[in-house]
Amino acid sequence: MQKYRIQKSKIKSQNFGDYFIILNFYFTSYMKAATIHELKQELTTLPQKELVELCLRLGKFKKENKELLTYLLYEAHDEPGYIASVKGEIDEQFEGMNLSHLYFIKKTIRKILRSIGKHVRYTGSKQAEIEWLIYLCKKINDAGIPVQKNTALLNLYNNQIKKIQAAISALHEDLQYDYKKEMQELH
Repeated sequence: MQKYRIQKSKIKSQNFGDYFIILNFYFTSYMKAATIHELKQELTTLPQKELVELCLRLGKFKKENKELLTYLLYEAHDEPGYIASVKGEIDEQFEGMNLSHLYFIKKTIRKILRSIGKHVRYTGSKQAEIEWLIYLCKKINDAGIPVQKNTALLNLYNNQIKKIQAAISALHEDLQYDYKKEMQELH
């Protein structure tokens, strides 16, 4: 893969149209990502040793990749345990929450929601998403956070309720009944 660099001296001497063409060439000259289908085909042809090396390299590249590999290798087989550990993380973040101002409360809740979203992507489980979001909403209610006093907090809370309801509708009827009972406790 070649990257083309733009020299500032050349840009200053050219008009805006030429500058745009150079920038367009610069940004389109990068390697394009392959589709998932193409990647899957290529990975099936690789020997096991190379696959292991690729996974390790992928884990070194970004923290989120390493976390996903950790989940898949060590925690995917015990989903109830993983759900409980994420609930423990939520508890820790609630304990560290600054309750002095609604701004800090809102900021912490958004941070918790980002964390929940990351874990939902790892598990790919609607049931886990529902459990974590219901747990978060219960924690907000139990903490006595005045959600009605701040429009942003109220919208944040209501959006989580909508997400829970949407996820519940995708589950089996028996599970829907159980989770709907838990949802009634939130109101």
